[in-house]
Order: sequence, then structure tokens, then C-alpha cells
Amino acid sequence: MALAKVLSGTTVGLESTPINIEVSIEEVGFPAFTIVGMADKAVEESRERVRSAIKSSGLEFPRHRVTVNLTPADLPKRGASFDLPIAIGILIASGALEIEVKDALFFGELSLDGSLRHTPGAITLGTLCEKLNIPNLYLPETNALEASFISGIKPFGVLKLSDLVKHLAGDNNLIATPTHDFNELINAEITYPLDFKEVRGQEQAKRALEIAAAGGHNVAMKGPPGSGKTMLARALPSILPKLTPKEAFEVTKIYSVTGNLPAEESFMKTRPFRSPHHTTSRIGLVGGGSHPTPGEISLAHRGVLFLDEFPELDRATLEALRQPLEDGFVSVSRAAGTMVFPSKFILIVASNPCPCGNLGSSNRKCICNAHQIENYKKRISGPILDRIDIHLEVPAVEIDKLVGNNIVAAEDSTAVRSRVQAARDRQEKRLKDAGLTCNAEMSTRHIKEFCEISNDSQNLLKTAVANMGLSARGYFRILKVARTIADLAGSDTIETPMIAEALQYRTQT
Repeated sequence: MALAKVLSGTTVGLESTPINIEVSIEEVGFPAFTIVGMADKAVEESRERVRSAIKSSGLEFPRHRVTVNLTPADLPKRGASFDLPIAIGILIASGALEIEVKDALFFGELSLDGSLRHTPGAITLGTLCEKLNIPNLYLPETNALEASFISGIKPFGVLKLSDLVKHLAGDNNLIATPTHDFNELINAEITYPLDFKEVRGQEQAKRALEIAAAGGHNVAMKGPPGSGKTMLARALPSILPKLTPKEAFEVTKIYSVTGNLPAEESFMKTRPFRSPHHTTSRIGLVGGGSHPTPGEISLAHRGVLFLDEFPELDRATLEALRQPLEDGFVSVSRAAGTMVFPSKFILIVASNPCPCGNLGSSNRKCICNAHQIENYKKRISGPILDRIDIHLEVPAVEIDKLVGNNIVAAEDSTAVRSRVQAARDRQEKRLKDAGLTCNAEMSTRHIKEFCEISNDSQNLLKTAVANMGLSARGYFRILKVARTIADLAGSDTIETPMIAEALQYRTQT
């Protein structure tokens, strides 16, 4: 009996854990190919992919009893990433490769012709190699650049199984991809699909979104259909500050694990913008499932989550946003354990004033009765609204701002982004010791330390809290927005007019 051991890994949540591939070939008994070790359907089907890939590479598949054991046996194995290590293990056990591979980790899906396909999760496997002090990582060529951001390892991009066999046999025909730095790539020029200058009118809304971008604040927009709510939300990424190397790694990791990182991209260049349909499920939004995976709120991590037609979302789905909005992460508990996915995002929600959308319109008649309007507003609970820092009325745009030769040119995103970046730099410097990146992440303790206000401002806030019926959370969120307004103004102190501006964004209708 011949035995071979090859190291691979699998992703659990957002982290990878090592998986040992044990291959046994017995000459007694009928020819068979068995995979054990809690393998799912995709892993079991690798038998046919591996068999065909080995034959297509000009090698002989053993005509004996082949048993592949994936350990640890009590950990579920999912996906097609074990194809490559299984194939290498079979070739070593059969004697086609007379080597030991103790200093390497193998990962990748095989095609029937022996070529390797793009496989999700390469960046987490690179991190696993770094953690285990394994220098060599063999993976599909399209994934090599993705893993090159991990220092201390050599990612070898493999185009075909036959190329890897020759390399392991001593030809050394594969060249490791050089290590790259996120700093080199995130500073590249980026073209956004929508610029702020393309949004006509809505100066107050633009100002509010500039504050939201600078401080990471959540925004609720209410207005009639066609007033520009969706356009404003889609233009927001163009004024967000650039990703830091740490943030870029976090976002790239999530997109790599979930298979959302395009094969032609090796990392996320811009902050994410996610806009799920209002019929999305609770699991689709917050994550979960029998094998927990990140949902839309985690895919929007360090970016924007835009929920259009906000009141039309299922009530249970809306309420599932409470904890992630407050904590910046979501915990998904299952019998096998608990997964924690990051979810620090800017929430932008849009809604109509009533079911037909014409309530308050000067030229359109509302056909909703009072009961329908009240029920429409009640679809969004008070606790959810209380977690949104900025509330905006987005009225219909005047026709003079849409047509004619006297339209005033709007400020472009580059100019706005420069102010936002300067404000965010001030925040990062101030909050560095606290481990925070923006004002929206401040807790009550940080607010008391960094948001001191004068007696006049304090009196204004007391009056507003009494008249507006604000909660304690609402009070502190006003201070955080005022702190951001001060940062945009380049001020170390929060002045009374800044408190007043923050208060006007707290009014809910």
C-alpha cells in the first residue's frame, strides 16, 4: 500500500483552517476512487475532475483502490478547491512524483483538460501559509496576484496541472509572483460611474451626504419618486475617502471568500457599494445559512449599503439590522459554532412620503388615505430610525435646474472628496489611540472625550432634546454629527452653529 500526504486548507467564515489530504492506493481489491472526511457534493464530484485532469495531462491514473481522506474528519469540507491537492497526492502515492511536499500548500479547482480555474478564497489561504510558516503556495494563475499581498510566502500561479508536475519534478519552470503592497495600488487613479456634478440641484442633500461621507454617518432620505434619491446614493462612493491598506485588505478578503472578487481583479480598489433589492431575505442581508456566509451588510463593509424602497423590506429583515448598525459586526450562531462577520458600513435608505409617493406634492394628487399613510410610516420601527444619524427631505427638483442655458455648474466629486479626505484624516489622527477610523464609530466614552461643547451649545441641545423627544442615543448621535461638521470646517472646537446644523438633520417627518 502506498500513502501520500498533501496540505491544503478550507475557509470557515472568513478564516482558513489547514486540511490534510491523505491518499492511500491499494493494489488489492477492485479499482475504486473514494473520498471520505465529511465532503460535500462538490468535493465528491472532484473524483471525475481529478481523474480526467490527470489523464489529460499525459499522466496515468492508478487502476487500483484509491482512498482520499480529508482531515480533520469532523470538519465539513465544501467547494472544489481540493481538486489540485487531491491530484498531487494521487500522483505522489502512485509514484508518478517521487517527492515530499512538506513546505507547500496546494489549492485550486481543476478543469477536465487539466487547467486550473479561478477559485474563491485565495487570500485567506495565503494568510494561512503565513500563519503556519509555509513558504510555498501553489494555486491557479488567476489567483496568484491576489495572494501576493501576503508577506513571507511565495505564491506560484499554475496554469495547468502538467506544468506543476514538471515544476515539482525538478524543472522549476514556475516563477513565484512578487510580493505587492496595497499602498501601491490603492493610490491609483479611479474612475467612478457617477459624479456629484451630474446631480442637478439638491444642494442641502449634497451637503448632508458630504457630512455622512466624512464621518461615516447613516442617512435616511425621504422624497417623491424622481427627486434624485437613488442618484444621490449612487454618487456617494465618488466622494468617500480612499481605502487605507488595512481596510483594502479587509474588503478584499470578504470578496475573495464569497467569490465576488472578479477573476481579472486582484484586490478591491474602491469602497464597496451594495444595493440589494427590497425583496432580499434576512439571510441574504445579514448573512447566515446552514454554512454561514457573509451577507450584503458584510459585502458593504467599509463602504455603502443602499436600501431603496426601505419601508417595503420585510419587517424581520429590517429589525435584523439593529445589532450590526450598533456594533459594526454581525454574529451568526449555528449548532457548529458562531461566525462573526464585520459590517462597518454607511447605511443609506430611501423612501417615499406615502405609498403612492405624491404626499405633499404641489402638482400631483395623493391618492392615499390617512390610514394607509400611517401604516406606511409604521413599517420602519423607531429603534431603526434612531440609529440613523441624518434624516433628509429630498423634494422634487425645480424645472429651472434641469433645463435651460443658465444652469449653474455643480461642484464635482474630486473637490468634495478632498474636503472629506481632510476631515477623515483629522479623525484618524484624533482617534488613532482608540483604534477607531471615523466619528460614527465613537462610543459614549469617546464622545465625552472628543466632543466637548460650550454652555450655549449645551443649552441649545437641552432645549432640542426636550422639544424633539430625543433618546439618549439620538443625543449622542447629534454630537457625533456636529463633530464631523467641525472636522469639515477644520475646527478643533464644536461651535453652536455646528450643533444647530446637526439638529436640523435629526428632524424626522
